[in-house]
Amino acid sequence: MDIQNLIAIDTHVHIESEDQGAAGEAARKYFGNTGVSYGRKQLAEYYRSRKIGCVVFSVDERITGRPQVPNDEVAAFAADNSDIVMAFASVDPTRGPAAVAEARRLIASGGIRGFKLHPPLQQFHPNDKIAYPFYEVLNEAKMPVVFHTGHSGIGTGMPGGGGIRLKYGNPMDIDDVAVDFPDMPVILAHPSFPWQDEAISVCLHKPQVYIDLSGWSPKYFPPNLIQYANTLLKRKVLFGSDYPLITPDRWMSDFAAIAIKDEVRPLILKENAMRLFGLA
Repeated sequence: MDIQNLIAIDTHVHIESEDQGAAGEAARKYFGNTGVSYGRKQLAEYYRSRKIGCVVFSVDERITGRPQVPNDEVAAFAADNSDIVMAFASVDPTRGPAAVAEARRLIASGGIRGFKLHPPLQQFHPNDKIAYPFYEVLNEAKMPVVFHTGHSGIGTGMPGGGGIRLKYGNPMDIDDVAVDFPDMPVILAHPSFPWQDEAISVCLHKPQVYIDLSGWSPKYFPPNLIQYANTLLKRKVLFGSDYPLITPDRWMSDFAAIAIKDEVRPLILKENAMRLFGLA
């Protein structure tokens, strides 16, 4: 990344196919139509024009029927736009030896800087031992992993929530993972409603655990999250938008209006991500 030219790093950006089906339509209804394109060229133009770097991924999941953009395509997109883009891969860890082999292949390729997991969509508890062989590969490589936590906008309002079970988003499950894999940096994605206190506790207790602020407008952040972001967790909180469902334009406008200390803002917007990803 062209760090000196960037004003921020968005740690939570989705590359999606245009065909999002019923789950995608429900998500756009829940979040509101941002009007941005799902195209990759448009994504790169959006972030480059705003001097914002981004971490991109597409989730490996089967429950919603939304197709994953292949990890190799995500890596190729990042390579073509390396001044602003870093690629994370997504592999469903419940797929056993195939998931382990794919993680090893992707890490060896050199185009991947981390992994994205979505337990509610992949239908597993993060501390289920079925995922441990997968974590062992990431831990050995010191690869960061983003875990979706808290409520899922995907499935909201659909019959039966689209089959998505919110229990898999409890961040306390990830405390076990952080204990057992201390060399694998962990990012708890999103304000973790209704488990915000649990997320703060895990992040405060485990040195390698971070929180990204994606998926919510900052004007809806709970007071305890703002309190800890300003104080004990000021070096462990990351800017993330959840593009294309929430844009950096909206997120940063709302972030400017909340009670974050002036000296903390650059940490959240850029410097914490630089340190975590070894970009400093």
